Amino acid sequence: MIKNILRGIRAYVGTFKLISKLGLWKYFGVPMAISFFTAILIGFSAWGLSDNLGAFISKVWFWEWGAETFKTISEFIGALIIIALGLILYRHIVMALSAPFMSPVSEKIEKHLYGVDNIDHSHRNTTNAGQLWRGIRLNVRNLLMELMITIPIILIGFIPVIGIASSILLFLVQSYYAGFGNMDYTLERHFKYAESIQFVKKNRGLAIGNGIVFMLVLLIPVVGIILVLPLSVTAASTETLRVLENQKTTQRVSNIL
Repeated sequence: MIKNILRGIRAYVGTFKLISKLGLWKYFGVPMAISFFTAILIGFSAWGLSDNLGAFISKVWFWEWGAETFKTISEFIGALIIIALGLILYRHIVMALSAPFMSPVSEKIEKHLYGVDNIDHSHRNTTNAGQLWRGIRLNVRNLLMELMITIPIILIGFIPVIGIASSILLFLVQSYYAGFGNMDYTLERHFKYAESIQFVKKNRGLAIGNGIVFMLVLLIPVVGIILVLPLSVTAASTETLRVLENQKTTQRVSNIL
């Protein structure tokens, strides 16, 4: 697991160079715009909702003494919850809507690394509409799964001491699902929906490693939300393709033996 996480992180090395070499920047124009405007929309929504959630949480405190202190803490907790949920929603919206634009990027990387002949004989036929529908379907599924895991982690975070561990766990969960979405831009050409889910489960480390950098890049003001998709999708494509190619090689050797 740790080894694969490190591989997922190291895959980001050289992404700028590869994007420029293959002329991929033009494919990222629309996804960058989607990422930017989605971030603004969710950001303003979170700003307004955090106070409301904080006020709702503060109602739990029935006593007069310490009410102001608890209200301040509640507003802070409300903001953290909204930010966490906002990041989750942001990622899945952007990834779902960007699917038709990211798949060609992954395919061009595959042609560059493994040749045209490899592409022509091993791919499933997909359309832009099919890619969009798969992206929506996958991200709705991942959104629900992530929320089911995230909400209990957030609640556990209220417990002293354990709260620190819950923050780390929450970051890793978000990283996994971020990497999951990035990997599927490549997997959709090779596997059906259910098969892709199984592939990512078997390669959790790669998804987490890719997602860790994804989440850290998002922390960079403005620039992060613009560059996060180009870098993370390119990194996920190269590493996912490496695993797929190794599997093909192993299968060919097995067939010979």
